[in-house]
Amino acid sequence: MASVDLRTLVEDTYAEAFRSIYAEVLITARDEEWLQHCVHAVTGHATSTIFCDCEAGAAQWIGSEEAADGATPDGRPGCVVQFHVPRFRKDRVPHLQRVLLHRLSQNVLTCPTARCFNRLDTPEYYKLGRKLALFGDGYQFRDVRYGERGWVVPILAGEFFISRRFGYRDGVMGGNLWFMGRTEAAALEAATRAARAVELIPGCVTTFPGGVAASASKAGSRKYKFLIASTYAEYCPTLRERIGADCRLPPDVCSVQEIVVNGADQSTIESATRAAIHAAAPTADLVRITAGNYGGRLGKTFIHLHPLLSDAPEGPVPHPS
Repeated sequence: MASVDLRTLVEDTYAEAFRSIYAEVLITARDEEWLQHCVHAVTGHATSTIFCDCEAGAAQWIGSEEAADGATPDGRPGCVVQFHVPRFRKDRVPHLQRVLLHRLSQNVLTCPTARCFNRLDTPEYYKLGRKLALFGDGYQFRDVRYGERGWVVPILAGEFFISRRFGYRDGVMGGNLWFMGRTEAAALEAATRAARAVELIPGCVTTFPGGVAASASKAGSRKYKFLIASTYAEYCPTLRERIGADCRLPPDVCSVQEIVVNGADQSTIESATRAAIHAAAPTADLVRITAGNYGGRLGKTFIHLHPLLSDAPEGPVPHPS
């Protein structure tokens, strides 16, 4: 790390994030295999609110040993999952409830051995357990299990347990970093290192496949007025000659990969961004680390990069797995 000049590598700019409301749930299962199946299903098609109903991801994986020591209510392996919707949606509160009802009923209730617990005890909440429990067709009942008040739903596999209430609160969406490489492999390695580092920060999630997005976008469209987002042509390597002086890429960059981070608050996003920068910086053939912003058109939460460079995060630097 000492050989990397971060102030030269990292552009003095900011990531333009925006406010959200989010819910956080804990899913458990009898083993890590079925837990992974469940989490992959419930967070599916949730990379971007551009065309998805929400943005969702795993905020924390709890292994069998931690669970046995009391990290989950029922002593089984678990995963904390966040679901974010933009605060600028006028229907954000009922919409998030629909998101949770649809995803938990169709992807958690249906997963063998899964259970679902609330993670946010907030003044505002959804009576979601009661709604989902209607699947029990009148045979459902309330009970206290694993120290939690919830609903028990008879199912063919046995019983499904879900908490009575699920809280929600304000969060932040859209923290991001771009990694520009001399090769596709370099850009992807840097972004992967960054995504793995973010996964170690409590209270935040990445939403794209493997935590990395290959198609960072700009707000709106140059040509199609009905689009809310489109390719950021000024940063597309294959358009360098076609757009000429409008190209914003350094001359030796041939690939740009992005990570996007959602989380509980701006401080959490800043911690994740700091960890991501320090993890990615040693990557060979990495030309620049920067971030996407749109002059305040998208959001008013600015994550400035240079103030995050002075203090390296504690712990080992993650490597791609």
